[in-house]
Amino acid sequence: MSRFRSRYGASPLHLLLVLCSFALTGYAGIRLLAGAEPWKVVIWFVAAALLHDLVLLPLYTVTDRAAQTLVGERREPATANEASRPAKGWINYVRVPVFLSGVLFLTYFPLILERVSHRFTLYTTLSTDVYLGRWLLITAALFAISALTLLIRMGRSRPTREPSVDRSGATRPGPGKNDPGHEPAP
Repeated sequence: MSRFRSRYGASPLHLLLVLCSFALTGYAGIRLLAGAEPWKVVIWFVAAALLHDLVLLPLYTVTDRAAQTLVGERREPATANEASRPAKGWINYVRVPVFLSGVLFLTYFPLILERVSHRFTLYTTLSTDVYLGRWLLITAALFAISALTLLIRMGRSRPTREPSVDRSGATRPGPGKNDPGHEPAP
């Protein structure tokens, strides 16, 4: 087993999972390309890759850099001798809801923008006029949860004060360290 790990670099289970994922991908590719017009699938795949790499990636990279500049999170990379410590990460509390909201929008944009044919309503008996409001509510909830999580994190990481000493020489707990049975000296 150790010989296999040293040659392959991981466990046999990892190799099995990789081979299964390749088999599943191959099966899906064969099924997609076995349709009546396989060239449309190839064109869609290439166009999606080009759209992502040439348009969307630079767009959200620039947007992320602008958000980092506005929030003040931009840091220079750590040098080799500098101790690696994590950044405050406030920008992640904006990135996550934006990403999730964006994925929902990209998935359901025809319904959100009401750009579906009348057949959608006939087949599903669902109205398309509720999707924009629901997407906005989900987006607001994602940002609210993110803001609440950030506030909780900031509250937990707040530094505590040292105990203060009064005139009699007795120590009293500082703010945030109140003992329920302790009465402050008059």
